[in-house]
Amino acid sequence: MTKRLLLMAIMMLSMTLGFAQTKEELEAQKAEKQAVADAAQKEADAIQAQIDALPGWRVGAFGVIGGSLSNFNNWYAQGAPNNSSGNIGVTVNGYANLIEEKFFWRNALTANLNWVKLDNKDTDLDDDDFNPTTDVFNLSSLYGRNLSEKLAVSGLMEYRTTLLDNFNDPGYLDVGVGITWLPIKDMIVVIHPLNYNFVFADNDAVFESSLGAKIMADYTRKIGAINFKTNLSAFQSYESGDLSNWTWTNSFSYTLWKMIGVGFDFGLRNNKQEALNYALATFDGNGDTPTFGNIDNDLQSYWTIGLSYKF
Repeated sequence: MTKRLLLMAIMMLSMTLGFAQTKEELEAQKAEKQAVADAAQKEADAIQAQIDALPGWRVGAFGVIGGSLSNFNNWYAQGAPNNSSGNIGVTVNGYANLIEEKFFWRNALTANLNWVKLDNKDTDLDDDDFNPTTDVFNLSSLYGRNLSEKLAVSGLMEYRTTLLDNFNDPGYLDVGVGITWLPIKDMIVVIHPLNYNFVFADNDAVFESSLGAKIMADYTRKIGAINFKTNLSAFQSYESGDLSNWTWTNSFSYTLWKMIGVGFDFGLRNNKQEALNYALATFDGNGDTPTFGNIDNDLQSYWTIGLSYKF
């Protein structure tokens, strides 16, 4: 009996040592292969950096698609037991940049569209259609002649409006000239002290065009599976602070599988002309008539989260 136990112990020890030895050998082989792969990746990244530095067009786009649909029948715990609802949002960020030795031409498009519906099946008085909520459209074109590696004289045209509701009411067209600073790769800072802000709107008693300064900062970058873009566009009117405005938009997407991933967008805006126009449209006659001097110019915001698609 003792001999059998001894023999079994020796066999188990041999198997353990053999397994340990095999695992160590495999880990050593993996380390060697990983070192080769890391070296190859560094070489590939260096070649890609050389390709990115070549003159020519850089074109790309990424976006976010978020949505949900629901249907309830006889769900008595809620106020409307029979209803169907939906929420659909789409965001697109695209760019087409021509980079040459002496000049650049950068074009960008941002659109964020969202629809919502709530249909109470027990009444015919509600609206069962998808109605627009978030509605953002921005198109810009920047041309510059290089003074140095970091500075350029430039001209900018930027157009902002809504697409789904009240198209071009209001709409904003900035046209100006000045200096563009390129502090780091993929980032631009536009400073145009001579800029005219054309405002298109039916209510010309509130919306007014004016001369002022334009400041825009944009950083669009792709790092592996991550795409992100942040853009600040501000106009400071020389005529009145009531005519000034700024918008800050941000987009982020992470690719999980092939072209599919998750994405998040959010934006902030301050525009006193829009705040006054809304206050007048909803004024019920009680109290003082809204003016630039007495309205609450609350910060505007939106956000969208959902699946993303890299074009």
